[in-house]
Amino acid sequence: MAYKIREDIPGEKIAEYDTSPLLARLLYYRNITPSAYRQFLSPEYDRDLHDPYFLADADKAAVRIIQAIENKERMVVYADYDADGIPGATIFAQFLKKIGFDNYEIYIPHRHDEGFGLNVEAVNEFANKNTALIITIDCGITDIEAVKTANECGIDVIVTDHHEPPEILPPAFAIVDPKRKDCKYPDKNLCGSGVIYKLIQAILRKKDFGLVTGWEKWLLDLVAIATLSDMVPLVGENRVFAYYGLQVLRKTPRKGLRRLLEMLRVSQSGISEDDIAFMITPRINAASRMGVPMDAFNLLSADNDADAERAALHLDSINNERKAAVAVLVKEVKKTLKHRYELSVSDEEGTNTLPSVIVLGNPDWRPSLLGLVANTCAEEYNRPVFLWGRDGSNTVKGSCRSEGATHVVNLMRDVDAGVFTQFGGHKYSGGFTVNADHVHFLDRHLNDAFSRMVIGNDKGDVPSTAADIDWIDMELGLDDVDWKLYDDVAQLAPFGTGNAKPIFAFKNVKPIAIRRFGKGNEHVGIDFAGQNGKKLSAISFFGAENKWAEELKVGKPLDLFASLEKSTFRNVKELRLRVYDIIPS
Repeated sequence: MAYKIREDIPGEKIAEYDTSPLLARLLYYRNITPSAYRQFLSPEYDRDLHDPYFLADADKAAVRIIQAIENKERMVVYADYDADGIPGATIFAQFLKKIGFDNYEIYIPHRHDEGFGLNVEAVNEFANKNTALIITIDCGITDIEAVKTANECGIDVIVTDHHEPPEILPPAFAIVDPKRKDCKYPDKNLCGSGVIYKLIQAILRKKDFGLVTGWEKWLLDLVAIATLSDMVPLVGENRVFAYYGLQVLRKTPRKGLRRLLEMLRVSQSGISEDDIAFMITPRINAASRMGVPMDAFNLLSADNDADAERAALHLDSINNERKAAVAVLVKEVKKTLKHRYELSVSDEEGTNTLPSVIVLGNPDWRPSLLGLVANTCAEEYNRPVFLWGRDGSNTVKGSCRSEGATHVVNLMRDVDAGVFTQFGGHKYSGGFTVNADHVHFLDRHLNDAFSRMVIGNDKGDVPSTAADIDWIDMELGLDDVDWKLYDDVAQLAPFGTGNAKPIFAFKNVKPIAIRRFGKGNEHVGIDFAGQNGKKLSAISFFGAENKWAEELKVGKPLDLFASLEKSTFRNVKELRLRVYDIIPS
């Protein structure tokens, strides 16, 4: 990966923004225009959210849900098992509880035994319990057979989803998905929890059930967790959800979340998007990856201290198990790649010998962990990665991740018919099941499809030379780092997909101290001193795993690429750098 510092922008462009030159530069390179930057920097809930009835079928779905509530019909809330679907289920359950409706069941499928989406076996089980209405959250858009079964059983299905729809939609009573081709909703990038939140808005517009106007804003803490966890672009409504959701999260009364934050020593009042990404999201996802997804729902919905304590301890414990299991799998995948493609030290990223699409599988691999492994490998080898294993029903199932340029769903669509029995997801990540007769030829099928996409590329679905460049926002000196600089940068927060955290280059700087810390000395801290003698620290969590960590020496020059960070560890406010990468001299 090559690093390149962005060019200076013309002075007249800076003047158009009426901000500091640094902030103008950051806005300009994030394609935020002078006419739009004020709205971007200062989101407003009422101004920036769209009418929920712009969503296709939202009106129809709201009427049917109100009817079910009024008639006390049995309802099943069927949610995906990840850190988008589970917060979404909690959101809707809290709404139903708040209005006094209790004839419902929360159902989150077992990842290993049932797999993704609405399944026929579960539908038949719901029919035996006289269920009248199923509401899916963050799934259902591709589940044609399961919806047909529900219809045959006399059950209405309302699909709420945000994944790419197939050409033929399931025959549901209503389908609320902004990515529907016939949906005129202005923002196509909502996550699953964002969609169900919009549906709650639509319901309350028709009937308030005695709730105070605006009560639903207290649900935004979970919408923010889901939005940041699912890595949807943090622009438009998603920026509003993340911006205000973080404010709600800093005051949330949710006992499970509060106990988890205490346990992880995360300041609730100062919680950031990084805390969600690195502390909360992995523990929610660990529930389904390592066991029962309802454990995460129980954490988010706990209403007493004992349940909160139990759930927080359990999720933290299985997350540690998950980290160990993923580390073993990553090592195994890398070892296999090295052996199969004869990777050498001089070609450690596989740029000369690896295929355009990495495809590996093993019947012993647990599919629930493969998304994390694929993500690590996609980042390291800078190409899309597809990994497969076998689930509890002996089905060949896997996950894929993009390197940032390839649209993995479009890639799977271009594979010969019959290879995949099911697939779905987003541009950057997806899941799939494979016909057992084709699994050993999956490598060839995907690389052939990739070749066709390259030849016919006109949609930016495949890498260009620009994908091999990692852009750095600006070069700074150590003495440039101060609270004024931090305050400028912080105006762009929250950061995430579509609004990357600014990365700065510090060239030819020399460490004055180097330390390892953590239980296994897995973290790295580096101290520097500016020309004015002021000390500045840089932190890299789990940085000891990097090759550059072995070459660090006091006084030895290096090029540091880092973002700015405010630490409040032990209630001491400190401005420091978070290491993005280091290139030793």
